[in-house]
Amino acid sequence: MSSAQPAEPGPPRVVVIGGGIAGLAAAHRLLAGGARVTVLEAGTRLGGKLHAGEVAGVPADLGAEALLARRPEAVGLARAVGLADALQPVAAGGAAVWTRGRLRPLPGGQVMGVPGDLDRLAAAEVLSPEGLSRVAREAELPPAEPGEDVAIGAFVAERLGAEVTDRLVEPLLGGVYAGDAYRLSMRAAVPQLFAALREERTLLGAARAVQSRGAAAGPSRAPVFMGIEGGVGRLPAAVAEAVREAGGEIVLGTEVASLERRGGFPGPAPARWRVLAGGRAYDADAVVLAVPAAAAARLVRGVAPRAAAEFDGVRYASMALITLALPRREAEAQLPAGTGFLVPPVDGRTIKASTFSSAKWHWAGDDDVFLLRTSVGRIDDDKTLERDDADLVTASLDDLRAATGLAARPVASRVSRWRGALPQYEVGHDARVARIRGTLPAGLAVCGALYNGVGIPACIASAHRAADELLGRPGTMTA
Repeated sequence: MSSAQPAEPGPPRVVVIGGGIAGLAAAHRLLAGGARVTVLEAGTRLGGKLHAGEVAGVPADLGAEALLARRPEAVGLARAVGLADALQPVAAGGAAVWTRGRLRPLPGGQVMGVPGDLDRLAAAEVLSPEGLSRVAREAELPPAEPGEDVAIGAFVAERLGAEVTDRLVEPLLGGVYAGDAYRLSMRAAVPQLFAALREERTLLGAARAVQSRGAAAGPSRAPVFMGIEGGVGRLPAAVAEAVREAGGEIVLGTEVASLERRGGFPGPAPARWRVLAGGRAYDADAVVLAVPAAAAARLVRGVAPRAAAEFDGVRYASMALITLALPRREAEAQLPAGTGFLVPPVDGRTIKASTFSSAKWHWAGDDDVFLLRTSVGRIDDDKTLERDDADLVTASLDDLRAATGLAARPVASRVSRWRGALPQYEVGHDARVARIRGTLPAGLAVCGALYNGVGIPACIASAHRAADELLGRPGTMTA
């Protein structure tokens, strides 16, 4: 192991631990602010849950596949690293819910499954007549009081009936967190709805208020979601290239063994750090942790035991994506219009969603190949992911046939397992995050899906916040 060198005057030295999109975005921001940066990634691939690959010889996203464009961070980063011309809006609209025996349109006027428009809810026929009647009776209840936080699924079931939670909230939140809506925090997972309940006496009124605020901003032609031609998985490689061009160092296949605090020094933070990884010591003025909770807990246990205890309390869900390459003519003739559908767990199917990728994105597939993918796996459901690849492909095809009548057989398939991929924003999550940040020593910052949103823009925003904190600039987290 090499010996440590004395600190030299000059730009602050920062080690970023983790080479997912959050770690790469933090490195990019730090370099722009004048820091010297080294990124350490334990795996042999950058990007984390953003992964570009191919199926049947055509490009395919094997992980996350869309950027929320109504937030600026992800689209802005893509443009900054040379992908502006590759950004593409969704090519088609219209999602459905496969429930009560058939595909039904996802109702408009809802906020993460919580309805605000009873007419549009009734027209979608997602709920039974009894379920719809239960929703209409919310005005008879006492005013809605979510307190400091509340499980959104339980709260919605209490106010509007279990059907709304089971057939709308669960599949929508399941697509984001692979979680259990009866445990997920409203405050952390649907913050705009939680905030609206401070002013509205009913949940329906809060959902309408959120919708109205969006409408009050005026009509927008900007797309809600954007993709990247060739796959969102291209973004990490482009950011990494920009990091290297700016003088940053990226080291793959190097798991960090320990993180040590070294004492005071003049610089952007009052602590000095030594990172031991791959038989080498990296001395740094500051460190960014862009890793999941278990890895973060291991690394900070000796320097921030209270933060480590908080990390230990975070649960993660695993999931798998099954990407199918289908004969294009057959798939287009047999599949319904739209971009895909969600599946409530209450309906007892294997898949929880399907995306018609070649309908959703202009770039996906080719003249002969139509790409479609399904997702499986929810919190505490490890048995599904233990099934072999062929079994998951067969189960997906069975469900697709039952939902849509699809009879086409795939010419190729690929199963991508994402174990421990999605942090669970359970009740009290925001308070946990505040405690983590409040108990970390100066010069140590955190970012990633664990903190203020699991989407790509939210991860990048947390990276910018961490970098700005270490550079001595005010945080720029977008709400």
